[in-house]
Amino acid sequence: MLIYRGYCECVIRICEYSGLAANHLLKRLEAIGCQAAYPDRRASHEFILTFAKQAKDYQVTVLDIAKGLLDYNQHAPIIYFPLLVPECFPREPTETETKEAMDDFIDAMAKILEEANTDLDTVTQASFIQPVRRLDDVKRRRSWIGFGVSNGAVLTVS
Repeated sequence: MLIYRGYCECVIRICEYSGLAANHLLKRLEAIGCQAAYPDRRASHEFILTFAKQAKDYQVTVLDIAKGLLDYNQHAPIIYFPLLVPECFPREPTETETKEAMDDFIDAMAKILEEANTDLDTVTQASFIQPVRRLDDVKRRRSWIGFGVSNGAVLTVS
């Protein structure tokens, strides 16, 4: 029973750290001009930002921001999901993410938002350090061939 109790306390502590990290990061990002998709909600362990204002005012999409993060050696999250939030940017800091790592992420986001105001081409052309900067999504979708099996028959989709 003692092992089980220690395990539960550890899981509770992990959840607390995860929630603390998410709320710290959310508040710091809001302070530099990011907009929470659900500003009245407290972040449990993750939160969602929306960059709809930047897309409307500066023609800077969430894809531009995610690509820009790569130039600052930051992980770009899966974007545009959930689909009901325009220019959706989810963020889920782990319970082991250090304050320094979160501060680096915040600094990168602040620089990208500043570049959106002063040097739009830098943001909309990013990433500059990746071997492949921007894919032609239309060409990729038109030439994509997927294979699957349905009722024993092989399907080809193009």
